[in-house]
Amino acid sequence: MLAMMFLAILLFPNVKAVGLVGVVTGLISAMTTTFPGGQLPNMIDKVITALVVFALVALIKTYSQTVIGASVLAAVGTVISGAVFLTAALLLVGLPGGATFSALFVTIVLPTAALNAVAMAIIYPIASSIFRRMNVTAHV
Repeated sequence: MLAMMFLAILLFPNVKAVGLVGVVTGLISAMTTTFPGGQLPNMIDKVITALVVFALVALIKTYSQTVIGASVLAAVGTVISGAVFLTAALLLVGLPGGATFSALFVTIVLPTAALNAVAMAIIYPIASSIFRRMNVTAHV
């Protein structure tokens, strides 16, 4: 889900679209989470992550339009998302089974960041090509 949120941010980099994508992704994540008490942390995480990734895209505009740039942004965004989610969960509901922040970060967040980078490397060029062919007004 994060990879799709990042793709939407890369393709439609404006505050309104990013805010909407963050809220909708947060709602869907909250409704489908299996993390105990993870509904509110998911909402918080996705909105914050969407805005931070949008800021990064704005800062490195030309670099973010490359496959490597999009992949790096997906990995960095996933790390940010994981850190925000785990922090919110730790403060609001606690972490499940006595797990530590660092254990969950290393075993869940970092591998997910790598997978999202690979997914973005595959999906971004395809989506960009489709948008160019359709003459859709997007940031590709």
